[in-house]
Amino acid sequence: MANENYWYLYIIETDNGNLYTGITTDVDKRFQQHCDIHLGKVGARGAKYFRTQAPKRIVHIESYENRSLALKREHSVKKMTKAQKMTLIEPVTH
Repeated sequence: MANENYWYLYIIETDNGNLYTGITTDVDKRFQQHCDIHLGKVGARGAKYFRTQAPKRIVHIESYENRSLALKREHSVKKMTKAQKMTLIEPVTH
């Protein structure tokens, strides 16, 4: 998912169930970068977090008009508990 006019907040679930939150302009490319760093590829530019955690799948994406708004949302999501993040990413059922 890439649109140069938008910034995206994303949440990745790891193989052991942890949740990683970040922002980017291209979610698919960033996910691949995280996978590359986990695989130890030379020159990989993923987050250091993924050196020891295997990214499994993208579980949540939000779009924002600019980097500033995405950063503010990232900050608020990173302060959430795991239970709060799970509520955010789980579909609402009635």
